[in-house]
Parts: sequence; C-alpha cells; structure tokens
Amino acid sequence: MADFKKSVRENAAGEFFVDSTCIDCDTCRQLAPSVFEEAGATSYVRVQPRTPGEERAALQALLACPTGSIGTLHPNPSPEARADFPLPVAEDVFYCGFNSPRSYGGNSYFVVQPGGNWLIDSPRYLPFLVRQFEKAGGIRYIFLTHRDDVAEAAKYAERFKSRRIIHEEDKGSQPDAEILIRGLEAVEIEPDFKVIPTPGHTRGHCVLLYKNKFLFTGDHLWWRRKRRQLGASQNVAWYSWRRQTESMEKLSRVGFEWVLPGHGQRVNLPAVEMRRELEQLVGRMKASLEAVGE
Repeated sequence: MADFKKSVRENAAGEFFVDSTCIDCDTCRQLAPSVFEEAGATSYVRVQPRTPGEERAALQALLACPTGSIGTLHPNPSPEARADFPLPVAEDVFYCGFNSPRSYGGNSYFVVQPGGNWLIDSPRYLPFLVRQFEKAGGIRYIFLTHRDDVAEAAKYAERFKSRRIIHEEDKGSQPDAEILIRGLEAVEIEPDFKVIPTPGHTRGHCVLLYKNKFLFTGDHLWWRRKRRQLGASQNVAWYSWRRQTESMEKLSRVGFEWVLPGHGQRVNLPAVEMRRELEQLVGRMKASLEAVGE
C-alpha cells in the first residue's frame, strides 16, 4: 500500500500520488499517460485526473502497479475499476493487469479461445484473477516469452492444469514446464499460434504470433511513446545484442499489426507500416553494432 509520507516531490497536489517505492516499470504511464509521467527513477502524478475517464484509468494504474506505489488520499476500493480486468485490447485479446514485482512489472495477456484459453507471461497470482479466468473457461496454455517474466506462472499452471511453453534455453526458470521449444525454427502449437525463437535479450527468448496479427514480444520489442518508433535496448540484452539484431531482422519478414510487449508500450499499426518501422529499427541496431566494431 502506498504511503503518502513517502510521496515523491514531483507529484501534483491532489487525490492521487506516487511514493518512493516505485520501480519505474512504466505500467502506470501505459495505462494513464495523461496522468502519470516519468521523473528519473520513479513515475509521478503530472496532472490530477480531470475527467471520469482519466480517473478510471488512474485507478486501473493503481491496481496494476506491481509495487503498490500509487495511492489516494482517501480510501478508494475502486470495485468498478477492478472489474475492468482483464482489460480488452482488441478482438479476443486482453491485458491482465496486476503486474508482478517478480517480473519487474512485466505485462501479461489473456487470449480467449473456444479450444482453450492462453495466458502470455504471468500476472500476480490473485483470487480475483483466478475467478476471472475461471469465468472465461480457464487456461489451457501458458506461453512464457523468457525466464524473466514467468512470475507466478507455476501457480496458475497448477490451479488450471495448464501446459506451460518455454524455450529449453530458459527452462531453468520453469524446470517442470510441459512443452519445451528447441532450436531457432518457428513452432506452431495450435492453429493461429506460432512460437518464434528470438534469442538476444536472453538465450531462450521467444515471441508468440497469434492470427498473423498479434505479436506478444516479451522484452524483445516495444513501442517508444516519445520517439514514436519501435524500440529495443542494448542495455538489457543480457545474452547478445548481435543475436537480438539477427532475431529482429528475421522478425522483420513476419507480418503482424500489433506489438504487445512485456515491458514498454503496446502499439497497433497497419502491417505495411509495422514492417517499415521494424526495418528501420533493424537498421538502427546494425548501426549500433558497427559503431562499437562488432
């Protein structure tokens, strides 16, 4: 629970505040960008909500915050905002919310399918989310993009008898995972669900392509809000920036319209524009390799 005594100095005066336990994971800025902004090592309340819509978004951010660093001056159980989760993204794709500190606030997603629902990476394990998933028909598969964002996937797998999918190179994070991806070739798990290995951030990082439209990208690829372009980070390429560049170039030949990352902003672009953005990113990544003589 956020503590007003620890409120960061940048907060605008008013009902909502961010305290110093914030880990700057960007969750609140994704959900309520008109209210929250970045202040170096933390987020802060740039402007207090001015409309019912902004207040609802701020409450959603409060609930999704992995460290409970967002608070209100007055008690606010926000039952309506809680009931919003999982939040619709598009078609049968939802954002789970309730990001986990175990994945440094990584996003997770839920895909509703007649043949069995999918969870992509893991939120916190909460009775509320368990009930929501139960209402939707449970979880058949849990796809884990890489070792960093597994959070409490094992608990969800045990509760729903789900089959977890992860690359063998990252299986140390889920040693009893039911399905292991091997090598670098794409694997179709079910019709419309294709796992594409993308080593770089970690040795076993993978992305999931759904309907040739939605790409769940983990920590491989995201949208930079301020620069208005696709991005990746050499600073968090734990395994190899060169391999991540190669993976990105391979991905540039795959058609999709949505980037749904574990960390960073999601984005929807026409397929042609998405491909152009991705090719430009690959060009910038290659230039960075040349700059350091790799």
